[in-house]
Amino acid sequence: MRQFYYGLALLLFLALPPVRHLMESIMAMHMHMQMMLLFVSGLLMSPFIQKKIPGVFAKFNKTGYPGLLLFLIILFYWMLPRTMDESLEIWSVELFKFISLPFLAGVPLRDSWPKLREAAQVSFFLILGVIFSALSYLYVFSESTLCNNYLMTDQKTVGYGFMFLAVSILIYVLLMLFTDQRQYFEQDSG
Repeated sequence: MRQFYYGLALLLFLALPPVRHLMESIMAMHMHMQMMLLFVSGLLMSPFIQKKIPGVFAKFNKTGYPGLLLFLIILFYWMLPRTMDESLEIWSVELFKFISLPFLAGVPLRDSWPKLREAAQVSFFLILGVIFSALSYLYVFSESTLCNNYLMTDQKTVGYGFMFLAVSILIYVLLMLFTDQRQYFEQDSG
């Protein structure tokens, strides 16, 4: 229950107008901090929500793949430059950001993750790596500004952030593939 309150407090803190305006004033903070923290707030609130409405998750997310697909759709939507612009200009899109990232991305991913096999988890990370690599290329090498509300230097900074994430994911996937992870998850029977 404490985890739910932490997630809710984080969501409410990010929704405060001064914090929201500060985070959205710089493109890298908007994309890589605010959106990520909204997602983390959903991850934190997930166990409580799963206990309150278990039938929804049992019925619609038995295998974990529907929740993973919903997460990827929401991720694709919020990585588009036009949606970032619209979230700054249209209040209903801003509200959708504060609802979709925690509740339509964070909660389903946390519910889906234990249900997935290791191969599906590795594939998921590879998909994220490809997405972040493509976004990195798009934001860094674009000739014009993609977001009207931000400068070209902000755009390149976001692109380099995506490049860092893509490389980090690649390193993590290689670590998962070439090391024995079972030793970290086995309980001591002694």
